[in-house]
Amino acid sequence: MGQNVILDSVDRALLDELQKDGRLSNKALAQRVGVAPSTCLARTQRLQNAGVIRGYRAEIDPAAVGRGLQAMLMVRLTTHSRPLLGPFVEWVRQLPQTRAVHHVSGPDDFLIHVACVDTDELQRLVLDLTARGEVGRVQTDLVFSSWTCGPVTPAE
Repeated sequence: MGQNVILDSVDRALLDELQKDGRLSNKALAQRVGVAPSTCLARTQRLQNAGVIRGYRAEIDPAAVGRGLQAMLMVRLTTHSRPLLGPFVEWVRQLPQTRAVHHVSGPDDFLIHVACVDTDELQRLVLDLTARGEVGRVQTDLVFSSWTCGPVTPAE
């Protein structure tokens, strides 16, 4: 979903404003973009139905909720086969420490961003990963700082 959707300047402006503040009311969003509220609502719904807008969420500071130790885990599977991928991804996604899972190319198969309470929890997580039969190797890199970047802008 979300592919081959033709976006005009109003759609682009809506996406830009919603990425800056996903909590904007329809009225405020319409005002910022310069369209009628009814037009704004119809456009936003069209973008949601087309899969361009995938959702809205609150951004939580992991440290503020006791998960201040973040790491990137590079995971290499023993065998890269379709039957292993789905169950492995679902298992990783259900872990409370997992922030994001990326299926990647290169020497590793997955890049997993985790947020843990402390090094003991991170060690248990890595040991749980390596105990799985399909996992051949896990490399752990600690995250010292992170920065978010600007909004996703549509390709011209």
